[in-house]
Amino acid sequence: MIDQQTIAKIMDAAQIVDVVSDFVTLKKRGVNYLGLCPFHNEKTPSFTVSPAKGIFKCFGCGKGGNSVHFIMEHEQLSYADALRFLAKKYHIEIIEKEQTDEEKLAQSERESLFAVNDYAVKYFIDNLNDTRDGQAIGLSYFRERGFKDEIIKKFQLGYSLNEFSAFSDKAIKNGYNAELLEKLGLSIRRENDNSLFDRFRGRVMFPVHSISGKVVAFGGRILKKDEKTAKYLNSPESSIYHKSNELYGLYFAKQFIVKHDRCILVEGYADVISMHQAGIENVVASSGTSLTLPQIRLIRRFTPNITVIYDGDAAGIKASIRGIDLLLEEGMNIKVLLLPDGQDPDNYAQTHNASDFIEFIKTHQVDFIHFKTNLLLEEAGKDPIKKAELIGDLVKSMSLISDSIIRSVYVKECADLLEVDEKILHNAINKLRRKYREDKQKADFVTTNNAAEKTEVEIKVDLPRTTVMPYDAEEKNILYFLVRYAGEVLYEKTENEITVAKYIVEELDCDHIIFQNPLHALMLEEMRKHIDDKSFNSSVFYTNYPNCDVSSLAADLMTDKYMESKIFLKHISDEKKRELYKQQEFEEWLSRSVPRVILEMKNKLVLEQLKEARERLKSNFTPEAMKKYAQLDALKNEISNAKELGERVVIK
Repeated sequence: MIDQQTIAKIMDAAQIVDVVSDFVTLKKRGVNYLGLCPFHNEKTPSFTVSPAKGIFKCFGCGKGGNSVHFIMEHEQLSYADALRFLAKKYHIEIIEKEQTDEEKLAQSERESLFAVNDYAVKYFIDNLNDTRDGQAIGLSYFRERGFKDEIIKKFQLGYSLNEFSAFSDKAIKNGYNAELLEKLGLSIRRENDNSLFDRFRGRVMFPVHSISGKVVAFGGRILKKDEKTAKYLNSPESSIYHKSNELYGLYFAKQFIVKHDRCILVEGYADVISMHQAGIENVVASSGTSLTLPQIRLIRRFTPNITVIYDGDAAGIKASIRGIDLLLEEGMNIKVLLLPDGQDPDNYAQTHNASDFIEFIKTHQVDFIHFKTNLLLEEAGKDPIKKAELIGDLVKSMSLISDSIIRSVYVKECADLLEVDEKILHNAINKLRRKYREDKQKADFVTTNNAAEKTEVEIKVDLPRTTVMPYDAEEKNILYFLVRYAGEVLYEKTENEITVAKYIVEELDCDHIIFQNPLHALMLEEMRKHIDDKSFNSSVFYTNYPNCDVSSLAADLMTDKYMESKIFLKHISDEKKRELYKQQEFEEWLSRSVPRVILEMKNKLVLEQLKEARERLKSNFTPEAMKKYAQLDALKNEISNAKELGERVVIK
C-alpha cells in the first residue's frame, strides 16, 4: 500500500503538462494545451490539457482525468503502479511492505511479464560485462562496431551465453515462472523431454523499449556465420509486445523529435544506435519491417515531418517505398534521403561527425513524390507501357494526399518531370479520390447496418427496455455543480451557511431521489461522506479519484467545453458567459442555476410518472387512477411555475 502522504507528493510533482508531454506533442492554445489524442486515431487535435485544473480531456474519444489516470490509460497500469511510475519519474521514494508469496502470485500477468523482461535485461547486461565470454565475444563485437561504453549502457545492450539453458535455469532458480518465460519467447520448451532451452543463446542482445521505457521484447544477433541460422532473431508477439505497434529507439528519441520537429526513420538497431552516438538523436527504426499504421501514428504524436533514410540497395528501396504511401495517407510530410552506394546509416554515422551528417541530410533529402518519380522514371526508361504504369503508380500516391494545395504542387512537379499535361493527372487523381469516398461510404453503410442489426438482436434478447439511463442528462447537470462548486455558499439560513453540496443533497433526500446511473450514484455518495468537511475540495477530489470512470467524468465536467445543459445555453447570454466569474454575477447565476437543475430532475421524474399514469388510464380507467393522474399533472404545472420564479417544490 502507498500512504496518502506519498500519494499527495506524487500528485503535486506530476504536473499534467509535464507528464503528457512525454507522450504527446502539445501546443499552447490560450490557457490550455492542445495535441493529437494518443488513445484514438485523429488528424485534427481534440485532446486538451488544462494546467490550471490539472486534467486532460479528449473531446473525440471522451477520455479524461489527471496525470495518474493518463498513465493508467496510456501504459495500461493499475492505479498503484501508475503512482509508482510517476514516483520513479520524479524521484519520489515509496516505502511499501514487502509482498508475500501470495501477493506476488496475485499480480496481473502483464505486470509479471514486465518483471521477467526486467530480470532478463539485467541478466544479459551482467553477462556482457561480468563473464569471460561476454567480454571476449559480446563486448568485443560492440566495440568493433564502434559502440562506446556510454551508448552500450544507454541502450541496455547485453549478451546471451552460448549455453543450452543458462538463462532459463537461472530465471527459474530465481523464482520466475516457466510459463511466462515461454510466453515472452525467452525460453522454448522441448517436446521430447519437456525441458526449457534459451531462444537467444550465443547472441548479442538489443532490448526493445516501449514509448515509456519499459522493455517489451528483445532482438538478438548471432555472431557466428551460419547459413542455417537467422542473423537476427526477435521475440515473438505477446500480450505486452506487438511488433507493428513499436518503433525501436522511440523512447530515447521522442524529446529530440519534438525539439527538431522531424523524425528520421532507418531500418535496424545498429543504425539507430550509431546515429544516436554521432549526436543525431531524433531517429527510430522500423526494425526491418514495412511501416504500419500504428507506427506512423506513434510518430505523428510528436511531429508530422519524417525523413526516411535508404542505403544504396535499389531492390530494397523499391520494396519498401510501397509501404510509404501509408505515410501520405496519414498526412505526413515525407522526405527521402539516399545514402551513397555501399553505405548505410550505421557506417555513415561511424565515419562522419554529427554536423557533417546533418548537413548531408539537409542538402540531399528530397520530397517523396519527387524521389519516387525519378526512381521509377529511371526504371521505365523509354518504354511507353512502363511509363504509363509509372504514371498510374504516382497518381495513386498523390491521390492519398489530403491537402489540396500540396497535392497541386506535386502534380505540377510530376507533370514537368513526366512531360504530361497537368489536367490529365488532376482528372486521374480526382477519379481515384471519388472512388475512395464511394468505397468508404459503402463500407460505413455496411458497418452501420451490421451494427444496427446486432444491436436490435441484443436489445430483443438481453435488454428488453434500454441501455441508456433515463435521467443521465439531469444527473450529470447536478454533478456539474457538485464537482465544481460543492463548497460555494448558496445562501445563509439562521446563522448556518448552506453550501451547494448541502442544498443538493437535502433536496434529493427530501424527495427520496436516487441516481440511477451507478457511476453518478457513487459520486453522490462520496459527496455525502465529505459534506461537513469545510476543507474538502470537490474538484481535486473527483479528478484525482482512483476510479478512472469517475476521474474521466470529473474532467469532463471540469472542462469549459462541457455546456450541454440547456440551462446554460438558454438562460445565460454570451456576454454573461464571458463575465461569469465576476463575483456578483457568479453568485446570482449560482443561486439561480442550482435550484433549476434540481427542478429539471424533479420535472423529468414527474413526466415519467405522468406517462405511466396515462398508460394505466388507457388500460384500466378507475377514479383512483384519474385522481393520481390529476395530482401529477398539477405537480408538473407547479414545477413549471417554480422554474420561472425560482421556488422550491417537493414532489414526494
